[in-house]
Amino acid sequence: MPTVSTHVAVTLARHIDHVFGVMGNGNAWFLDALERSTPATYTAVRHEAGAVVAADAFHRASGRLAAATATYGAGFTNTLTALAEAVQAHVPLVLVVGDEPTSGPRPWDVDQIALAAAVGARTYTVGRTDAAATTIIAIEHALTYRVPTVLAIPYDVATLDAGEVPETAEPRLPAPLAPTPFGDAAIAELARVLAGAKRPFLLAGRGAWVAGAGAALGALADATGAVTASTALGRGIFPRDEFDLGVTGGFGAEDAMELVRESDVAIVFGASLNQFTMRFGELFAPGTHVVQIDVAPTATHPHVGGYIRGDARLVAEGLVERLGALGAEPSGWRESLAVTALRSRERGEGVAPDGLLDPRTVAARIGELLPQDRVVVSDGGHFIGWANMYWPVAAPDRMMMVGTAYQSIGLGFPSVPGAALAQPDATVVLTTGDGGGLMALADLESAVRVAGGRGLTVVWNDGAYGAEVNLYGLKGVATGPMMIPDVDFAGLARAVGAEGVVVREMADLERLATWTAEDAASRPYLLLDVRISGAVVAPYQQEIVRVNS
Repeated sequence: MPTVSTHVAVTLARHIDHVFGVMGNGNAWFLDALERSTPATYTAVRHEAGAVVAADAFHRASGRLAAATATYGAGFTNTLTALAEAVQAHVPLVLVVGDEPTSGPRPWDVDQIALAAAVGARTYTVGRTDAAATTIIAIEHALTYRVPTVLAIPYDVATLDAGEVPETAEPRLPAPLAPTPFGDAAIAELARVLAGAKRPFLLAGRGAWVAGAGAALGALADATGAVTASTALGRGIFPRDEFDLGVTGGFGAEDAMELVRESDVAIVFGASLNQFTMRFGELFAPGTHVVQIDVAPTATHPHVGGYIRGDARLVAEGLVERLGALGAEPSGWRESLAVTALRSRERGEGVAPDGLLDPRTVAARIGELLPQDRVVVSDGGHFIGWANMYWPVAAPDRMMMVGTAYQSIGLGFPSVPGAALAQPDATVVLTTGDGGGLMALADLESAVRVAGGRGLTVVWNDGAYGAEVNLYGLKGVATGPMMIPDVDFAGLARAVGAEGVVVREMADLERLATWTAEDAASRPYLLLDVRISGAVVAPYQQEIVRVNS
């Protein structure tokens, strides 16, 4: 007879097609049922945190639900940092774990429900008679509230006979949040304001992408003649690149950010307006009328002068409709600007005064050599500025920063398997530092094994925890604990079947040029161990230093 574990696996597999994990005592029967009784694909990673990260990246790159699995106890606690990141980043996924027996905890058990709750994740525990229904509830919760959920299988329940797996109801998901009558009135008023705007500006974040608002925002930009830009997680959402300033905040080009301050009306869709997007309060000029559209209960920044609660796509479509009814004409502002020139960036000096490579020069050259069909995944650390500044992507699901929501590093390598399986035709490019890279080293093997010739890693190797050096070292804190001895990442890559190249001169990057031209089916995974100067500080880091000085 099918077991409780079979009920969980079969029901889950009706709604997901990928599970990432590490096998142990607590999830062995679940994985057995997944392999024997479902069409879902199981991908092994080498650390439990990597299981959650891979599922997280899979969702960000595909929009589809994914699952992770780990055993009880130490296996579960290993997931907590990655679970906290997924909570903070509003990523829906299901984490299937073993748990203590229903008879009570053993000496090695911990209160997993309390630990999950501490990072913001709800736990659903299955029983012998309700395993399938509870699985659906966990899925529905994850998708409704856009958070990870934990699905726990008690150790003494996992192998109990549970009868035939029942048919279950489909998860019931909420409709897009339509504006209230008060919101409709606010949309009508905002349309009148936009009709009279001389320098309109539209800013969109990941929330707008999740809402499917790209086409509607493009139509609104055309109707108003607005210049556009995005947050770091909303890159590529606007269809007209020739009028787009790129990323706002510390990743933005300086001239582009100065232009934003010239706008008279700024409409923000699906962006939380965190301190980095807002350049610590300096993004907009005091005279700019800022209106935010979001599903949050209230505005999320004090500089917002008007707030409309509603789905980004519905509100954008409503604005376009009302502008048409008003007979409004585009402002013409964007056509008067050389937007491409405003996006230009400093390419650096090639070699810094300390004799090491200038990361700006390296990033610009890598950006020229990368395959066009690419997904960029980023670990956390000082280096995050380089990919965000120099490697444009086609859409928000082609750029993800797993770790930045929770201010974590060390989640880079396991992002690769998730992104590679979500976008099976694209090249997955990981940007990581030596500090974060060492933390995630177990899943270098996972990245190489899963992505193969569609995988590329750039390690920004400056021999330090650069963010800490640039902030606390400048304040006089002892820098010894911030230093990392020389590590041969190229050699580590070769040990797990990849090709590793140490990049000490710009000419060494020509291997990337030849690699890009090769057939992905036969070329190796490539890791570039780039020896860069720690003396070149990214602009966003300079802003942080300024604010904290």
